[in-house]
Amino acid sequence: MAWNEPGNDGEKDPWGSRQDQGPPDLDEAFKKLKDNLGGMFGGGGGSGSSSGGKGVKSSLVALVLGVLIIGYGFMGVYTLDEQERGVVLRFGKVQEAVVMPGLSWYPPIVDQVIIHNTSRVRSHPHDSEMLTEDENIVKVKLTVQYVIENVKSYALQVREPEKSLHQSTESAVRHVVGSTEMDEVLTEGRAVMGDEIKIRIQDYMNAYGTGIYVTQVNVDETAPPDAVREAFDEVIRAREDEVRVRNEADAYANQVIPEARGEAQKYMEESEGYRQRVVAQASGEAQRFSKLYVEYKAAPEVTRERMYLDTMEAVMSNASKVMIDVEGGNNMMYLPLDKLTQQSGSNASNVDVTALRRLPAATR
Repeated sequence: MAWNEPGNDGEKDPWGSRQDQGPPDLDEAFKKLKDNLGGMFGGGGGSGSSSGGKGVKSSLVALVLGVLIIGYGFMGVYTLDEQERGVVLRFGKVQEAVVMPGLSWYPPIVDQVIIHNTSRVRSHPHDSEMLTEDENIVKVKLTVQYVIENVKSYALQVREPEKSLHQSTESAVRHVVGSTEMDEVLTEGRAVMGDEIKIRIQDYMNAYGTGIYVTQVNVDETAPPDAVREAFDEVIRAREDEVRVRNEADAYANQVIPEARGEAQKYMEESEGYRQRVVAQASGEAQRFSKLYVEYKAAPEVTRERMYLDTMEAVMSNASKVMIDVEGGNNMMYLPLDKLTQQSGSNASNVDVTALRRLPAATR
């Protein structure tokens, strides 16, 4: 019979019994909670020691499952730096999206994340001996610097990208060195050789789909084999001496040739000036003679006398002493022109002209 049916005195009324018994018992409340949890996870809801043990086991299983679920969730949390990129494999199948920097989560066991640094510059050293075009053996040491350009291709396309890079470098170096003479490999051809090797390695990397981008190829050393190194060093020193002597000769030529050209130009200008001066003097003399001839025709005696005086003045101005034989006597006239020239120019000219005018006509 239900507690609320007619004829029931309220013995089974929970609310009435609660009022009669006082505050609830905590142990009884925990027991009921265990019984309910045991019923949820397959345990019986009856009383007794067996039902109590099953309830405890069920609660422990639930607690362990909760801890496992929380741990599973935390295991899938990861963070990528700015330089890193990730590739997600879901049950072994690659996903299209690339994981970018930041906080991310993936379900463990279901997904697998492959992470690589795509900004760090990696270096791959290479050292080998090979034949040149003129059938000489040289040792080449170089360093290939590269970065990961495509993280998917680098992680999944090729099994060992570094090994592929090594083999591509070996092939590229042998191809370039094999088509170059030893002199160029050992001297000025190293820079050009490095550029050619870089281009060929990048072509191989693109063909293989490794996702590697070659940034630089540095040719660290090119040398002959150790057995003939001394002889090659002598050859290199001789070539360096040749270059040095040639540079010195070029410097001397650059110094002497401009000086010679300047001297030649100076002589040409002096000769041109001399020519113009002589032509001008000849033209002036010709014009002077023409004008003097006109004056001579007008007054022959005066013009002749003036011409004689001018001529004697021009001649005797270059002599310091003059001896003149006097007509009709044994005496000779002495003119100290060096003393006369010490006087003023105007007085000396007057004395000379006067003295010359007093000379006999026979002496003219």
